[in-house]
Amino acid sequence: MPYFTYDTSVCVSRKFINFHEMPESFLMSAVVLMELTAGARDESRRKYYEGFFRQYQKDNSLIVPNDEDWLLTSKILFLLTNSRRRLHHGKLKRLPPGASQRLALDVLIAVSARRWRAQVVTDNWTDFKAIQRYCNTTIIKAAQFFNR
Repeated sequence: MPYFTYDTSVCVSRKFINFHEMPESFLMSAVVLMELTAGARDESRRKYYEGFFRQYQKDNSLIVPNDEDWLLTSKILFLLTNSRRRLHHGKLKRLPPGASQRLALDVLIAVSARRWRAQVVTDNWTDFKAIQRYCNTTIIKAAQFFNR
């Protein structure tokens, strides 16, 4: 089975907290762990996620964006912004609060997963489909993935 990783939307919507029992083909995204850690409900949960970070890091199964991933992410964000501008006849419609930050993190997840040739399982299909136009990351709808 090819490598796969979860987008943060999957971890949140499916209430994944136990990453100990993942198949060998699972790779953890450092970006996803950052989002989960930042949103941890308390200090014990934050430490819990930090422990997973260290474990996946030790096992060499942690997808960490590198310098080229960051550069490609900025290019894709530029292209997505220009696409939105063209769609609105030269005007850039304001995104809802936090949307541009979430999109930037999603692009970073997609770009870094692509380097590992890992499929991204997501509930956030619309954004990842837009990202896929500029980055040939394989994406899978979470509903399809879990119905296998």
